Amino acid sequence: MAVCLIGDVTVKDPAAYEQYREEAGDLISRHRGEYVVRGGEVEVVTGDWRPNRLIILRFPDKAAVRAYLADPVFQQLGELRQRAIQSQIVMVEGIDSA
Repeated sequence: MAVCLIGDVTVKDPAAYEQYREEAGDLISRHRGEYVVRGGEVEVVTGDWRPNRLIILRFPDKAAVRAYLADPVFQQLGELRQRAIQSQIVMVEGIDSA
């Protein structure tokens, strides 16, 4: 069953963010992940949630997400990620991978 990582991201350093995006994109692909949403316009329909920049990644299953998060390259990107963005991220399962 497919799993998504959903992140509400605030970019703190645009140059560092561009570097992080490039390096993270390759890593996401290696773990069979793909971008579903990457920073498009957000329109609040109901409620108070006002995400800054919404990122949604889809992976084939939880094992792929955990492998991505545990990858040494992901760990090495930690300092760059901390400098580039502030984020809130959740993992959601139960999405059919059609």
